[in-house]
Amino acid sequence: MTDPDAARRPVARRNLFDACFSGFAQTIVWLLVSLLLEIIVECVGLVYWWPALGLAHSERLYTTEMAYLQTDLRRSVVTADPPQFARGVSGAIHHFLFEATHIVDLATWDSSTPSSREPRLRANYALALHSVGRFVAAAMQVTQVFSIRLSILLLSLPVFALFGAVALVDGLVQRDVRRWSGGRESAFVYHWAKRSTLPLLAICGVSYLASPFNVHPSMVVLPVAVVFALTVRVTASAFKKYL
Repeated sequence: MTDPDAARRPVARRNLFDACFSGFAQTIVWLLVSLLLEIIVECVGLVYWWPALGLAHSERLYTTEMAYLQTDLRRSVVTADPPQFARGVSGAIHHFLFEATHIVDLATWDSSTPSSREPRLRANYALALHSVGRFVAAAMQVTQVFSIRLSILLLSLPVFALFGAVALVDGLVQRDVRRWSGGRESAFVYHWAKRSTLPLLAICGVSYLASPFNVHPSMVVLPVAVVFALTVRVTASAFKKYL
C-alpha cells in the first residue's frame, strides 16, 4: 500500500557545496583505484609478462613519460615549467605515500648492515621481506609513473575546458534552433548524454593512468577531449526547450 504523504514530502536536493565535495571525493577514489590497479598490473607483470626486465620495466616507463614532458609538453597554461611541475607532484605523492608512512625507512633499514645487538630480529625481517622486496620497489617506481601521468592530465585541463566551452556554445545554439523551428524534444538523449559524460572520463582516465605501457599524451588527451565535447554538445542541444 502506498504512503499518501509520500508525494507531499519535499525532495532533498544537493547544494553546490555538496556537489563539489561529492565530485572531489569521487575523483580521489578513482585516482586511488587507478594507482592500485597500476601497482597490481606491474607486480603481475614482474612474474608473468616481463620477468627478464624486472624493475627496469618501471624505470623505462618513468624515463619515457618524462621525455614526453620535456620534448612535447614544454609549455602549458597551468605552469611555465611542466617538467618541474610534474616533479613536484611526483615528490608530493611519494612523500605522502612512502615517506610519511615510513615505508622508505623500513626499506633502508632492511638494506643496511645489521648491528650485533639485533641479528635475529634483522634476519627474521630480511627473510620475511626478501620475497616481496622487489614488488615494494616496483610499487614505488610505478607510483612515480602514475604521478607523471596525473601531472599530464592536470596540465591538459585547459584543453578540456576549451573543447567543453566550444561544445556548450554550439549545443545551446542548436537548442535555440530546435526551439524556434519546432523540433522534437528527446529526454532520453539528454539524460543518456548527461549521465555518460563522467563515466567516460573516469574510464579513459583510469585506463591511461593504469596502463603498463607508454602512450603518448596526445593520443589520449585529444580523443578523450573530443568525446567529452561531443557529450557536452549533445547534452546542451537536447536540453528541454522551455524552462
